[in-house]
Amino acid sequence: MAEQPQDPGQPVGHPEATATVEQHGGAGAHETPTALGFITAPVAISLAMLVVIAILIWKKVPGAIGRALDSKIALIRDQLAEAETLRKEAEALKAEYEAKSASADKDRASLLERANHEAGEIVAKARIDAESLIERRSRMAEDKIAAEERAAVDQLRAAAANAAARAAARLIAERGDARSDAQLVDRAISEIGAR
Repeated sequence: MAEQPQDPGQPVGHPEATATVEQHGGAGAHETPTALGFITAPVAISLAMLVVIAILIWKKVPGAIGRALDSKIALIRDQLAEAETLRKEAEALKAEYEAKSASADKDRASLLERANHEAGEIVAKARIDAESLIERRSRMAEDKIAAEERAAVDQLRAAAANAAARAAARLIAERGDARSDAQLVDRAISEIGAR
């Protein structure tokens, strides 16, 4: 038996298995399925869509959707207005705290300047007071030294006068007689009277 060329669509080893398709009514005749003789698939889909749309309109679904969207829009507007209000309040608070910060910086600078000025005045006053105290103490020490010197001079004079008086008394007692005593007394009286 001679081998026949094998068709690529046939299974290998079974040359007798072949498939054929028959068409009724000849070439190109194709019937579309219909329901009740006039409803085709596109018509059925269109009718179903119209029924669904009619039910949606009858149940006022577009109005409900519109109201839901309107309420959502109003809610979003309210939230935006609240956010804007909060933003303005935050900006006002920020400006207030910036002003307070600037004022605090000015106050700090003025306090620091005033403290430095007062410290300078205190140091100057302390310097003047210290110089005055030193001068007063020096004057007191000089006065005390002068008083001590005067007291020492007075003591020295008194001691010298006493020594002179004792020496004079001794000399007079050794050399003196009644006549020279009388002359000395007369001279002393005349000197005292002259003063």
